[in-house]
Amino acid sequence: MSSPRFAADENFNGRILRALLRQLPDLDIVRVQDCLLEGTDDPALLAWAARENRVVLSHDIATLVGYANDRLRLFEEMPGLVVIPTLAPIGEVLADLELLLRAASAEDLRDQVLFLPL
Repeated sequence: MSSPRFAADENFNGRILRALLRQLPDLDIVRVQDCLLEGTDDPALLAWAARENRVVLSHDIATLVGYANDRLRLFEEMPGLVVIPTLAPIGEVLADLELLLRAASAEDLRDQVLFLPL
């Protein structure tokens, strides 16, 4: 089983990302804006993530979830989406994310839309 690769959506909380990298320094994660994808619409972001085989971490419950579900309905490739409400307690989010990232394989997350905290 392979380790998942991740992409943090452009509006993903930087404090959460920095804390994750402190706890999991070998985590393979990129920020969307560092990949020159800032301002990319949701369908294009999900298509890029599929090509790059990266699970997207996002706070965008309003639109990204719908586009991810569209990809699943159309049997399009989707490495996964992990959605975290913006106002979720950071401590809970970090604990759940660390557990998920340590335990899940890329295959476990494929074609999944997961909501944290658990």
